[in-house]
Amino acid sequence: MVFRALAALWLGVAAPAAAEPLSALARPDLAASALDDLPGGGVALQLDLSQPVPYRVFTLEAPPRLVVDFREVDWRGISAAALTGSDRVRAARAGTIRPGWSRLVLDLAAPMALASAEMPRDPVSGRARLTVQLGPADPARAAAPAGPPAQTALWGLPAPEPLPPPPRRNDGSRPLRVVIDPGHGGIDPGAERAGISEASLMLSFGKELAEALARAGFDPVLTRAEDVFVPLETRIDIARAARADLFLSLHADALADGYASGATVYTLSDTATDRASAQLAERHDRDALLAGVDLSDKDDVIAGVLMDLARTDTQPRSERLAEAIVAGLGAHVGQLYKTPHMSAAFSVLKAPDIPSVLIEMGFLSSRDDRENLTSPDWRARAAAGIVEALRAWAETDAAEAALLRR
Repeated sequence: MVFRALAALWLGVAAPAAAEPLSALARPDLAASALDDLPGGGVALQLDLSQPVPYRVFTLEAPPRLVVDFREVDWRGISAAALTGSDRVRAARAGTIRPGWSRLVLDLAAPMALASAEMPRDPVSGRARLTVQLGPADPARAAAPAGPPAQTALWGLPAPEPLPPPPRRNDGSRPLRVVIDPGHGGIDPGAERAGISEASLMLSFGKELAEALARAGFDPVLTRAEDVFVPLETRIDIARAARADLFLSLHADALADGYASGATVYTLSDTATDRASAQLAERHDRDALLAGVDLSDKDDVIAGVLMDLARTDTQPRSERLAEAIVAGLGAHVGQLYKTPHMSAAFSVLKAPDIPSVLIEMGFLSSRDDRENLTSPDWRARAAAGIVEALRAWAETDAAEAALLRR
């Protein structure tokens, strides 16, 4: 089911004097904030802020969540998980969602409806308090289709522009454009072990890989160049807008149970190679929930058929790309997972017109892999292996493209 908002409000701030522009970042004070259960099955959120800011608030289903977007609220160094006191809220998290905007997400134990939201400003201190009240969801209202708040000038999204037709398959006459996608970011740190976050580590490696590719004559493009949240579909949109020749998604997961070590390269498949791969795909796709999007059951039958036709060309090329990267990494870093080429239904690999692979550079749950991934020398050798792999793949792919044009 595509995301649905049970109730949504676009709200500004209580209007201060015109001479008081909101020019600085607001900071939340969790010690002065509260999250409490209300009689009758509701929840009350009170969030103390150093100053009033524009915001919007709405609820989502599957799973049920309360989402609050803020303009210019700085959550750095502050863990929203400290918001406690409600048995009806399972978890809280916050972070950057896009430049100039942050998001607070509360995972609710059951669907709820938005009853009220306001952000009064204290005229003496200048501070503000966001107060949101949720009540039990009305079944009739919950069943009605709805959507998130309408886009406005405040949210700042530009009007969509028509994209040019996709580029012709590269025949070697121009540099290969490689979109590098460092996984996770912002509100979604990915796997975390020993003080290391997957999002930060893959961003560093992504930048290093981009530099190595540029030196080798490729044309690299990053889906994110800083610690910001980029929804799954947006990552694919970035690749398509960049007219990418191929797409590399970079990750370094962690296992809750068992032990695994070494790099793995994934290609798209409706059925996962094994149960662990299926669970991995599910974990990586969780940022679709953070963005309020459910990617399942999105395409109708006709669109699905058209995408399957497109993949008859790109999927074999993705498979060859994965095998080349396995060989390149094996030659330069040696240590690979016991089954180095696997498949799973990763949403980020679902662009039907761009050869795409997901590279698990290692497991943060493995001490050996952590040492490798944090080693500049190991990362340089890994980047060299990927560059070598892309060079070999590009040569073969261009030769095949030339034959097809004849």
